[in-house]
Amino acid sequence: MSTSVMPAVQPLTCLSEEEALFRSTIRDFAETSVAPLVASMDETAQYDPALLPQLFELGLMGIEIPEAYGGAGGSFLMDCLAIEELSRVDGSVGVLVDVQNTLVNNALLRWCTPEQKAKYLPHMATQTVGSYALSEAGSGSDAFALQTRATLEGDHYVLNGRKLWISNGRESGLYIVMANVDPSKGYRGITAFLVERDFPGFSVGKAEKKLGIRASSTCELILDQCLVPKDNVLGEVGQGYKVAIETLNEGRIGIGAQMVGISQGALDAAVRYAKERQQFGRPIADFQAMRF
Repeated sequence: MSTSVMPAVQPLTCLSEEEALFRSTIRDFAETSVAPLVASMDETAQYDPALLPQLFELGLMGIEIPEAYGGAGGSFLMDCLAIEELSRVDGSVGVLVDVQNTLVNNALLRWCTPEQKAKYLPHMATQTVGSYALSEAGSGSDAFALQTRATLEGDHYVLNGRKLWISNGRESGLYIVMANVDPSKGYRGITAFLVERDFPGFSVGKAEKKLGIRASSTCELILDQCLVPKDNVLGEVGQGYKVAIETLNEGRIGIGAQMVGISQGALDAAVRYAKERQQFGRPIADFQAMRF
């Protein structure tokens, strides 16, 4: 019988020195640079113009993108740490970084050809915001019932349809758009396309008015005879459902990190208030009901 001892597995809750430093850096940035902007961004329902360049400069828009492409060369756990710490101060900034990393960059890293990576990843790491466009008016929960169509004409696909509720829609320069190339095949006709903002026939429609996370844009995308080069298929033709499922699996974890951050921020605010609010000459935190 072997007497070798298995190495101890470090719990996920124990961060490495690098991860702890990363979290501390993001927390400091969120508290000093983001927090002062939250109220005005919520009122105007848009990000402060100075914020996006700072996020790129810190490497927060390309956390997992390899350093060879100008990214930070980090991990998925670092994605989640950044999303959580930013959301602790502002859920809008948290979702911006979440969509960029866990949806868009994640899909590009997993499904792009080497040529596509060389073309797009350096921009995603340094200057371009991305969006993930799956949902439509009649295909929310049943996303694979999407009606956007793609028809091959020569060396381009022609896309027609509308996407709704697309996060980062207003700020993005690159969109991962799901369209069906052959409806007779059902979900096996769904294909993912890399659509640049200035492609002919593409436009960003109205932004939704929301009750919360207001600085984050949630927009309609319009594809009217939109011309997309054949080389801009992400993955393989007819494999878009795989791209969608695998990408959303990680995207949901990112949203979980956002919710943890928002919850922590709410608790922190409540504790501060309880220590400051006075009743009968004492902070309400001193009373038994609040302590419970």
